[in-house]
Parts: sequence; structure tokens; C-alpha cells
Amino acid sequence: MTRRQTSGVPVPGAPTGLRERKKRRTREALLHTALRLFTTQGYDRTTVDEIVDAVDVSQRTFFRYFANKEAVAFAVQEAVDARFLAELRQRPAAEDPFEAMRRAALAAWRTIAETDDDVTVELQMRAYRVIESTPALHAAHMRRHIGLEHQTALLIAEREGVDPEADPRPRVAVAAFSGVMRMTGQLWGRRKDAGVEALQELTELHLDQLGPALSGSWRAA
Repeated sequence: MTRRQTSGVPVPGAPTGLRERKKRRTREALLHTALRLFTTQGYDRTTVDEIVDAVDVSQRTFFRYFANKEAVAFAVQEAVDARFLAELRQRPAAEDPFEAMRRAALAAWRTIAETDDDVTVELQMRAYRVIESTPALHAAHMRRHIGLEHQTALLIAEREGVDPEADPRPRVAVAAFSGVMRMTGQLWGRRKDAGVEALQELTELHLDQLGPALSGSWRAA
């Protein structure tokens, strides 16, 4: 039997009974506590025992929700990535690839901020800083990002009706888009009190410059 791993993204039609609400609260407590400990004392210095002791649950309960410490550190990012892919699948076919990815990214942040109590702005910032400041997590983040780029390129190729193995455009488009998204994430992460609105503004500002930056000369006539 395959164990279902929740990502923090709301699931349509999911049970909302007392038991499910209790499980959600437990997962949220583990996530918040783990990220708080990671940012205050360091990811490598924090143990699973410390996390479960702070939440007053057993190790068995922890591993019911997360495979390991790394899974906790990436839980927020996985929620955002899953929402981005879901939004991209729903974009109108008439939109060009960059516009579809742009709107999907902005919608992902907005939807999560409005509907998912687990993924608060504070939690997003904590998770980002933990990943950026921990070499092992940063390396894992780059590997995960390659996987996300691959999934995104396949979706773009399907939308445009091209073969991603024969046509390099989906991979090129996604690589350019992803580079801008990484840069805006870094700029956002350096701010002390930045909310989702600030991230959206940064994202729009820089994505809007992608086309002009890649087309033609920058010099005035």
C-alpha cells in the first residue's frame, strides 16, 4: 500500500472531519517548530528528537508526516511548486509559454497565501533562508529544481504541441524563466519584512524585462 504524503496544498474533496483537522494541526505544528529550530540553531544541529519533544509527539508521529528532516525543510517549497504546476495546467491555450508560466507563478503564490494556512509568509521566508544557508539543502534544492524544470518543460511542450526531445524551445524557455524566478527569490529573501505582495511585485518587474532583455540591442538608436 502506498502511503500518501501531503504537501500542504489544499486537495479538492479532501475529508474535513475532526480527525483530519487534528492531523493537519499536528503536521502544521511539526512544520512550524522544525523551521523555527532550523533558523535559530541551524539545520545540521537540529535533531528529529528535538522537534518532536517541542511538539510533544513521538518520532513515529513525525515520520507519519515527513520522511526525514530534509522533507520538513522542503515542505513549503514543494507546496509552492505543486501549486505552480497545477496553475500552469489550467492556463488558457491561447497564452504564449512565457505568459502562461508568468501567470501560473503569480497565481500560485496568491492562491497559497489566500487558501493555505500552513504556508504563511513567515514560513516561506524561514524555509527559504534555511535552504539558502545550508550547503546540503542548497545542493538538494538545485537537484529538485532540475526536476521541476523538466516537468515544466514537458507541460509547455504539451501545450504547444511539440516534441520536447526534438524541439529545444520548451527547455530553453523554461530555463530562462527559471533563472529569473531564482533571482527574484534571492532578492526577496534578502528583505527583512517582505510579504507575498513584495514577491509578486519583484516577480512581475523582472519577468516583464525578460523579453526586452533577450530581443535586440539595448543601446538607444
